Amino acid sequence: MANVEVSLKETMTSIEGALGVALVDYTSGMALGTLGGGKHLDLAVAAAGNTDVIRAKARTMEMLGLQDEIEDLLITLGSQYHLIRLLKSRGSSGLFLYVVLDKANSNLAMARHQLKRIEEALEL
Repeated sequence: MANVEVSLKETMTSIEGALGVALVDYTSGMALGTLGGGKHLDLAVAAAGNTDVIRAKARTMEMLGLQDEIEDLLITLGSQYHLIRLLKSRGSSGLFLYVVLDKANSNLAMARHQLKRIEEALEL
């Protein structure tokens, strides 16, 4: 089992093209931990903004009467992928992992696979 710091480091090193990662509480919008980012990628701002994305999608699913759970959300930009994975493991209710990938240097399928594996090992 890995703690938050180890999981964030593993995300950055095991997912090719990772530019930044955050573990976020979507009830408050607060980042519980971040790694990477930079002056053009403020992960605290992104954490709060992506909380709104999750809330909007959950409301839409409710209005549509969909009885399902969000696995992950993908936002594609010209040069980046923004991957949001809602955590389902024990003790992680209300949390998501947010990863920004360099589109030219990443494999989206492998990133999703690695993120699922990292989620399963995360101990909160």
